[in-house]
Amino acid sequence: MARIELDRVRHSYGSGYALKEISHAFEDGGAYALLGPSGCGKTTLLNIISGLVAPSEGRVLFDGADVTPLATRDRNIAQVFQFPVIYDTMTVAENLAFPLKNRGAPKAEIDRRVEEILRLIGLEHRARSKARGLTADDKQKISLGRGLVREDVNAILFDEPLTVIDPHLKWKLRSQLKALHREFRRTMVYVTHDQTEALTFADKVVVMFEGEIVQIGTPAELFETPRHTFVGYFIGSPGMNVIPARIDGATATVGGQAIKLDRAPTLTGGKTELGIRPEHLTLGLTGLPVSITRIEDIGRARIVHADLGGNPIAIRAPEDAEIPAEPKVAFTPGKLGVYVDSWRAL
Repeated sequence: MARIELDRVRHSYGSGYALKEISHAFEDGGAYALLGPSGCGKTTLLNIISGLVAPSEGRVLFDGADVTPLATRDRNIAQVFQFPVIYDTMTVAENLAFPLKNRGAPKAEIDRRVEEILRLIGLEHRARSKARGLTADDKQKISLGRGLVREDVNAILFDEPLTVIDPHLKWKLRSQLKALHREFRRTMVYVTHDQTEALTFADKVVVMFEGEIVQIGTPAELFETPRHTFVGYFIGSPGMNVIPARIDGATATVGGQAIKLDRAPTLTGGKTELGIRPEHLTLGLTGLPVSITRIEDIGRARIVHADLGGNPIAIRAPEDAEIPAEPKVAFTPGKLGVYVDSWRAL
């Protein structure tokens, strides 16, 4: 295992930077997720860590040693890709054994590890089956197993490994990966665009947007105090309401209606907005008047879409909540954020 440090890493594919300057450390034994939309740079960053891509600028260090010029093999990395990379002519057991045989491990060690991994990925009964006849789900389980079979790796990197997995099995594999991390404490970095995968797997989530890291935190931190409006919008279902507002001291004005803030934020000019989660809005008879545009029933709750001073908002209401004829919305104290040019100021 290793502490992985990115020292002022930037990368360009020729026209602008796909990765803006990034300096960050993945601590030894941590479970991290790189979360963001397609094209935000997360796979590029993962491939720079593994050595598949050389950064245009900056350094990659493992336990303080500069590995930037080293190939993937010399970094002692295991990587699991989006689509299964296995040998169809080999059996399941032979596929799992291959990384160990390739490094000259003793037969007794190979047999022990293969048996352990077969049990972990639930393929003991298919150990002697040729890989070519397996489902896409089982083939990806083999890929996951090959990433886990070596005990001496510095880190295990996952590039959207559950894309081809049946949705009904995804939760099970996520749980298995989390359990494996707790047991072996290997440094794991997991790339995904799926917030559920990121929040259930990782101890720390690294949210990326337009080639840069906009926030690193626990799932609770990202939900409760998003540092950037993109984090608030991207995480949550529905995401955080972002409302243009004029700020004057400890008062925000939206569509001519005043909203009291906890305190006066420090403003440096630029576009000012309010951010609040749908869960932190209450629909009732007190607060600011709104007009309802539509209601979604999602089972245990309803998502009420409304207009507040010319701005669309979403309110999460209990399933049995009464919708007033003249509805108003109240803000939960302490849950309203102020953003300047998309970055949190309060």
